[in-house]
Parts: sequence; structure tokens; C-alpha cells
Amino acid sequence: MSSSQTPGYAGDISPADAWAQVQAGEALLVDVRTPEEQKWVGRVPGAIPVPWLIDNGQRQNPDFLAQLRVVAEPDRKVLLLCRSGVRSVAAGRAATEAGYTNVWNILGGFEGPLDENRQRNRVAGWRFEGMPWEQG
Repeated sequence: MSSSQTPGYAGDISPADAWAQVQAGEALLVDVRTPEEQKWVGRVPGAIPVPWLIDNGQRQNPDFLAQLRVVAEPDRKVLLLCRSGVRSVAAGRAATEAGYTNVWNILGGFEGPLDENRQRNRVAGWRFEGMPWEQG
């Protein structure tokens, strides 16, 4: 786990540390990707879907905070996962501004950033690091 503090949310956490904390019951894993991404690209077993963007990723989910409140109390440790770690930062900042005190971004997201060939899953991220996931 990173000890550095990122402005606007609790900080960043590696996929391996995130999975260990979820498995130990210390944190909730919330997947902020669109339902389409989760269906076609893959998902983490047990992750709670609360999309940051809706309508195929075209607009911000106006109910994001209300949906998050249904699954997590404001003091609960919440680990956010998106495709590459960008939307989860935005969602983490919004949750923190709304009163959440322990929201973390999972570094690299589910697929990681684009590499020099503009391909994902080759540099970093949940799948690249061999964390559990399923498809279908």
C-alpha cells in the first residue's frame, strides 16, 4: 500500500494489497466501470458495481453517491476500480467530498494504461498483475 497521500481521497493501493484487504474483510471493492465494460471485458468476483459513468460511458452517473451509500457507510474502507485508474480517482474525490473518509484508488485499474502500441493489459493493472477475474 502506498503511504503517499493523494489530494482529494485517501490514497492509492496496489491490486495485490487491495485483493488481500477485500479477502480479509477489511475493505469493499467497488467497480466504477460501466455495466458494458464489466460484461464484455471482465469483472472481479464479489466486486460491487457502482458505475461512475452511464449511457455507455457518455455521462456521469447522477446517482453515483446515492448508490454508493446503499453499499458502503461513509467510514467504511472502499477500494475503487475502473479501467485504468482515472475514473476511480474522480469517483474517489467525489466520495471524499461527500463525506467518505477512507476511499482508495486501485492503481492501474482493471486493464492498466495504454502501452507504446496503444494496448492495455501489458503494463499494469488488476489483470496484468494476475489478480482474480472472470468474464461472461
